[in-house]
Amino acid sequence: MAMNMLMPMAPSTWVPSKPFDLRERLFEFGLLTIRVVQFLHTRGPIGVAVSSQILSSGTSAGANYEEADDGTSPRDSLAKKMIVLRELKECRWRMRLVRAAGILTPAQDPVIKESDELVKIVAAVIRNSKSDSN
Repeated sequence: MAMNMLMPMAPSTWVPSKPFDLRERLFEFGLLTIRVVQFLHTRGPIGVAVSSQILSSGTSAGANYEEADDGTSPRDSLAKKMIVLRELKECRWRMRLVRAAGILTPAQDPVIKESDELVKIVAAVIRNSKSDSN
């Protein structure tokens, strides 16, 4: 079991550790998403209202990536990876929105940047999967 799965993330940092393994990186992003949601619950009714959508999309990305391995065919695996991309984009958009509204602070900017990086990585994985299947 990876060391970061045994120890909780330090509450004082919003900077992701960015492990090389995409599964672990999505796991770390899920943890960061949970922390963002906990923070949003301290920021008033709008923060609370949008938090469930961020939690859902931010944590489902990793779960859907895990499911992509169990696809019944290469096409099914690709479809599941496309769901991962869609969930990451939704999470990124919502975090950018609440950041622009001043509900998230500059301290959470590394989490938003990580969502952007993950969108790019997963999009590249999908492009490679499509080219491998042709």
